[in-house]
Amino acid sequence: MFASKSGHVAPTIGVVTVSYGSAHVLAPFLDSVAAASSLPVAIVVADNNPEPAIAEIAAGHGAAYLPMESNDGYGAGMNAAVAALPDSVDWVLISNPDVVLDAGSIDALVQTGTEDDAIATVGPAIRNSDGSIYPSARAVPSLRTGVGHALFTNFWPANPWTTAYLNDAAPSLQRRDTGWLSGACLLVRRSLFDEIGGFDPGYFMYFEDVDLGYRIGKAGYRNVYEPAATITHTGAHSTNTESARMVRVHHDSARRFLGKKYSRAILWPVRVALTVGLRVRSAVMRTRLKG
Repeated sequence: MFASKSGHVAPTIGVVTVSYGSAHVLAPFLDSVAAASSLPVAIVVADNNPEPAIAEIAAGHGAAYLPMESNDGYGAGMNAAVAALPDSVDWVLISNPDVVLDAGSIDALVQTGTEDDAIATVGPAIRNSDGSIYPSARAVPSLRTGVGHALFTNFWPANPWTTAYLNDAAPSLQRRDTGWLSGACLLVRRSLFDEIGGFDPGYFMYFEDVDLGYRIGKAGYRNVYEPAATITHTGAHSTNTESARMVRVHHDSARRFLGKKYSRAILWPVRVALTVGLRVRSAVMRTRLKG
């Protein structure tokens, strides 16, 4: 059963989320959906760690509950949730469960998305729980910015790559096109999401949103940051107790993305250097966490 403000109108808006032990944050998220959209909404909750509490919360909000047979990661769960939406859905809000949507936020995102057929994704301004703005719209990592920052920031904080990266990641309240939008919350054109194969399920966690934005840009479509829509992200609740493991996963995902981006044979030395550098950085960070 799908949530809808009208039992007679097929929903054109979908909302999907992936739970993993998210019972304490899922209800506030689902509660916020009603005021975020003036149009009928279909909701799917994919559960990567199936538990009765999540099924009950979903049912209480008229959402479809999708227990996953195995935990194959965030992107795989999102792909399954999108696939479970009705065919009538044109726009899908992809969101973490630890988010609260502001009133009218989905409407604002859809309005921007429908301004141009070339717009594939639209992302809101994301507030942290302390009220600060999270830098959710960024340039695609490159050798000039993200890669240099990742490799050198711990040893040479003032390096030019980190300086450029921090400038790219600076929070903003101006609408603009961007390389990628945070997967914590973004609206995606469903036809385009299906066309490019959704998220790459090869990413267990992290960088699946970077990869999606990069592929959308390469396909000739736009990723647009729209701060007229606002949400609050309460935090990465499902990863706090596994910090060292998440550091490893983050760096594994970074290597996967960069390996795909710099895949030409002539760039083999670059891939080797990046792999070594990221492995060293991962080991250093995990050692610090354990210490």
